Amino acid sequence: MRQGQTDHVGKESPNLARAAEYVRMSTDHQQYSTENQSDRIREYAALHGIEIVRTYIDAGKSGLRINERAALQQMIQDVESGSADFTIILVYDISRWGRFQDADESAFYEHRCKRAGFRVIYCAEQFENDGSPISTIVKGVKRAMAGEYSRELSAKVFAGQCRLIELGYRQGGPAGYGLRRVLVDQNGAIKVELARGEYKSLQTDRVILKPGPHDEIQIVNLLYRWFIDDGLTESEIAGRLNGMAICTDLGREWTRGTVHEVLTNEKYIGHNVYNRISFKLKKLRVENTPDMWIKKEGAFEPIVPLNIFYTAQGIIQARARRYTDEELIARLRSLYQSRGFLSGLIINETDGMPSTSIYAHRFGSLIRAYQMVGFTPDRDYRYLEINRFLRRLHPEIVRQTENQINGLGGIVRRDPATDLLEINDEFSISLVLARCRILGCDRHNWKVRFDTSLAPDITVAVRLDQTNQAALDYYLLPRLDFGRPRISLAELNPVEFDSYRFDSLDYLYGMAQRTRLRRIA
Repeated sequence: MRQGQTDHVGKESPNLARAAEYVRMSTDHQQYSTENQSDRIREYAALHGIEIVRTYIDAGKSGLRINERAALQQMIQDVESGSADFTIILVYDISRWGRFQDADESAFYEHRCKRAGFRVIYCAEQFENDGSPISTIVKGVKRAMAGEYSRELSAKVFAGQCRLIELGYRQGGPAGYGLRRVLVDQNGAIKVELARGEYKSLQTDRVILKPGPHDEIQIVNLLYRWFIDDGLTESEIAGRLNGMAICTDLGREWTRGTVHEVLTNEKYIGHNVYNRISFKLKKLRVENTPDMWIKKEGAFEPIVPLNIFYTAQGIIQARARRYTDEELIARLRSLYQSRGFLSGLIINETDGMPSTSIYAHRFGSLIRAYQMVGFTPDRDYRYLEINRFLRRLHPEIVRQTENQINGLGGIVRRDPATDLLEINDEFSISLVLARCRILGCDRHNWKVRFDTSLAPDITVAVRLDQTNQAALDYYLLPRLDFGRPRISLAELNPVEFDSYRFDSLDYLYGMAQRTRLRRIA
């Protein structure tokens, strides 16, 4: 029997249309259990004279991409190979087919089934999947909504994780050699030490780090002494540890990269650091620059003295300064030519190669270093560079607006968690940045996303210029007139949009100057 596939044994009804059901459940949406989906699908089949002869199940699988969904891959393979003994595919709804970030990808997999002569039916949707213009439009919207749900959820989860980091709690990942994960309750009282593979069971519990066994702490500090006093390289230290039959926290041999991790990770001096690497929405891993890290100093009990740790960092930085830009690029180009591919892991595990942090520090980002040697990753990373700039620009604009209103005698209260501004206790504003997107043929587009969870009275949309480096103009959008989650702006817009357009924020500042304001909403 193939993985994720079951047969239904029983008396066949030759007069009924034969179908396979596809069900999927991601671990964070238990209300869409495979049993509930299957019950609804069977109700639909009974009402429409359909016999279900095959079941494909992806249990606990994300809908963001097809790679890890063995059952969906198997079903498409069966359909295209001609071995399928059914002609209809029943799915609960569009989101169970997938939450692909590109709606066209979702349509592509359905098209492959239809091209092979199989009909795909979404049993819980309010439209017939009959290829009509209406169903095509609705499906496109539903697919986009399914992907957008994952994007919005990712942003909210990330914001919540950042907040917990700033409160001193650990967010995912192994503790590391010499450290242990400890479960604490909502009052901060220690409950139990977590073994590898164990996780919290209560929503209110949190995880912190604490020093591990004394012998591991001694090894960590010995590692630092070898590096500082004896001048050993990471590879030489790894060789010594392996020669002493000392394994890493994962039970593996030490490598250049694992030693470098211990020498550079601030958790060993008690700092809680998050977002060093991004892996959102199942995209490729991205090593972020230090300005993007979320950090809480003194969150845990340190096991390495501060002066020892920063001495090691000084040695690493001094070692980096010995390389000229030309030497760094030459080494990276040579590695690319010999391996045919580049990644942070390949760079850090190659003897004689400077670490990825050196490249990111010297050239602004690892991606820029890749570009200089002619390596282009599968994914276009240019938007990441823009995102870094936007993260710096947004708080700057919020701060400027806050200072300007204060200077005019207005009263501004800013929520530090959301940057929502409350003006004169009369109305609230949220500032959002609208990135300029190039559509081709010299056309440009700006998408404005409203933070519906904050429900500001006015959303100030700062439309950026074509370089995404400066403000082009401003839209003051009241919630009463714009209750939708997002709008799209072009270079020329209808009057219902452009009536809210301004070249500066002077009009907003004038509103804040009033002595009495009638609340907008």
